[in-house]
Amino acid sequence: MSLEVNGATIATTATGYLENIEDWSEDLAHVIAKEEGIELSDKHWDLIKFLRDEYINNNQNQPNTRKIVKAMSDAWGEKVSQKDVYALFPGDPSKQGGRIGGLPESRRKGGY
Repeated sequence: MSLEVNGATIATTATGYLENIEDWSEDLAHVIAKEEGIELSDKHWDLIKFLRDEYINNNQNQPNTRKIVKAMSDAWGEKVSQKDVYALFPGDPSKQGGRIGGLPESRRKGGY
């Protein structure tokens, strides 16, 4: 599979994840999100940036939902629930958010 973004062909796996994390861009994130029926808001970007930072700067960590909820509560200065992050990414915040964020497919089971 592949995606076309700004005249470039970006290779993806059969499940829609980037083959090369270095190919990611915000323009590409918009394309993937649109395919998944998501319009990216500031809160989406906060979560995507958190996931990318954890993966890139924390030994390829792919946080679970509990850690995402805690991080977004801190980032947004309000109590965030699991329901709130699933409202942003109904296909699982860590998996769908990671796919839009250009990260490799998470192999762990979801949730807490």
